[in-house]
Amino acid sequence: MLEKKLWYKGLLLLSTAGLLAACGTGDNSDSEDTSGDTSEDTASNEIPEKPDTLKVWVNDEEAQLNAYDEITSNFTEEHGIEIEITPYSMLEQTEGMSLDAPSGQGPDLFFQPHDRMGDIHLQGLAAELELTDDQMDRLGEYNEEAVTAFSYEGAQYGIPAVVETYGLFINTDLVEEAPETIEDLTQTAADLTEGEQYGFMMNAADLYFTYPFITADGGYIFAQNEDGSYDTSDIGLNTPEAVESVESIQSWFEDGLMPQGTDLEVANSLFMDGQVGMIINGPWAIPDYETALGDSLMVAELPSKDGEQLTSFSGNKGWLVNYYTDNQYWATELALFMTNAESSETYYDVAGELPAHTAVEIEDELMAPIFAQTKNAHPMPNIPEMSQVWDPMGDALQFIQQGDDVQEVLDEAVQTIESEISLMGQ
Repeated sequence: MLEKKLWYKGLLLLSTAGLLAACGTGDNSDSEDTSGDTSEDTASNEIPEKPDTLKVWVNDEEAQLNAYDEITSNFTEEHGIEIEITPYSMLEQTEGMSLDAPSGQGPDLFFQPHDRMGDIHLQGLAAELELTDDQMDRLGEYNEEAVTAFSYEGAQYGIPAVVETYGLFINTDLVEEAPETIEDLTQTAADLTEGEQYGFMMNAADLYFTYPFITADGGYIFAQNEDGSYDTSDIGLNTPEAVESVESIQSWFEDGLMPQGTDLEVANSLFMDGQVGMIINGPWAIPDYETALGDSLMVAELPSKDGEQLTSFSGNKGWLVNYYTDNQYWATELALFMTNAESSETYYDVAGELPAHTAVEIEDELMAPIFAQTKNAHPMPNIPEMSQVWDPMGDALQFIQQGDDVQEVLDEAVQTIESEISLMGQ
């Protein structure tokens, strides 16, 4: 956390310096005072002239479009800038940007998941944000890890809007209270597991869901530098700490708490049938779980290990400024407005997605614990090399369920990851 704080302070200095440099070399013909280099010239009095219109690509889902129609109307009312919204599939926007943006046909803002940042950076689609002191102060109210998720190689490229992670779902007919620690979770699972009934299930062959347990003793995927960038030469998935954690996962199968080969589909079915006391899943499962269990459904944050709450994986979505726009300042202002506390509450009420802004209060008893867990979540690494991690670790977790030696399996997985990453540079 200290390293992240240092990165955040460094970002403020770099962003402010970048904006001052840009203001010093730009065209100031619209400014009332162009006399030049005085100590009174600051980023705050160099705000560019307002454009008539800003263009935004919004993911083409009805709830999201409805939410942003309302939010951008509020922006127009406050700032007098019209907002032109184009429905555009989030997963197709980068292709559209590569075709339209260089010719000036793209939007001022586009919407992307954070794990695409590496490719977006390599294609040169997003502008490195030149944040003013005031903008940085506002960004400081957001989920810190979500902000980091939209940085790349130490530079900030996006404003986070949505944070998504998972939590512990509980059938209170079987489990009366949420376990506070991993030890409590394991003991409750052991007490309840008998015959066709299980105390705890999860997709233990998926790195996304097992991440909290793999990192519980200090394991990690890639080491991070002080500026938030990843060191892909330092993989922490076969360290003694990671091995200790994965051996704990293996014990669930050795002790009969979970059957080998359990996937999320099987676990979901058993949980909704009332045969499983606890399961790890995301908020997308709430409608089905609530239909099946009714008032017996409870959601909790993940348990703790040695006094530290388990850290889940998060996926974040946010707004990026078109590299080719002439309206970077006002596009950034719009992104911050659309994701501020008030707008985030509107977005949650209409679209149902959890916000990256930490000042929002979620009152729903099923969603509130997931929102609390987002504040103890690490974003999936946003670099292209992460694509080489999923399959080797998925295979490794399968072998571990079958009783193979944990150290040997993780060593082989890391060797495969290193080999695949090395091929990416060729």
